[in-house]
Amino acid sequence: MYFNPLYFVFALPALILALIAQARVQSAVNKYSRVRTSRNATGAQVARAILDNAGLPDVAVERTGGLLTDHYDPLSRTLRLSANVFDTPSVAAVGIAAHETGHALQHQAHYFPLTVRSAIVPVVQFGSWLGPITFFLGMLLNMEPLAWVGVILFAGVALFALVTLPVEFDASRRAKELLFQFGFATGDELVGVNKVLDAAALTYVAGLAQALSTLLYYVFLLSGNRRRD
Repeated sequence: MYFNPLYFVFALPALILALIAQARVQSAVNKYSRVRTSRNATGAQVARAILDNAGLPDVAVERTGGLLTDHYDPLSRTLRLSANVFDTPSVAAVGIAAHETGHALQHQAHYFPLTVRSAIVPVVQFGSWLGPITFFLGMLLNMEPLAWVGVILFAGVALFALVTLPVEFDASRRAKELLFQFGFATGDELVGVNKVLDAAALTYVAGLAQALSTLLYYVFLLSGNRRRD
């Protein structure tokens, strides 16, 4: 009932950016997963060496299923790497492993954006599905205050995407510095690492663009409904 063709004006640019970002990530990972590093160290070995040097021997490095499912879990203090990163001595693998290790170092240093992001995770999990439901229910029942509650709930998703940017950019910066410092990637290998991590960073920019475009669309609908009243 409240769909407006102008939705595409808000959503299409962000969608195109997301598709471009995903294509760049897949292309870079596919290319540099086939390029071995001169040190011949796997992603797991790189992560373990960096963690031990940073005084984090208690942070576990585990293999996990899936593709590009690599992440650091601050609750269990566990670094989980997908099999193609954990077991592979490739440029892409060491870049991704070092990036995720960067999050463990952020956690150790109480990096403020990471602390904020971790704190709002429950709000985001709640608001990402309840926000749209509340918004459209408010529109359907012509209850503007309820619709604004939906907007506020979904705004948490946009805030999470915004806070994610410095967290991810900083982790990539740390990764590049650490790989160079430890000699796990040099010369052309670092060029490949840059391409993989820069492509991954674009996906987070696209995520923010998508969240903001949806949020702006909700506000547009509410503003248009108020003018009609």
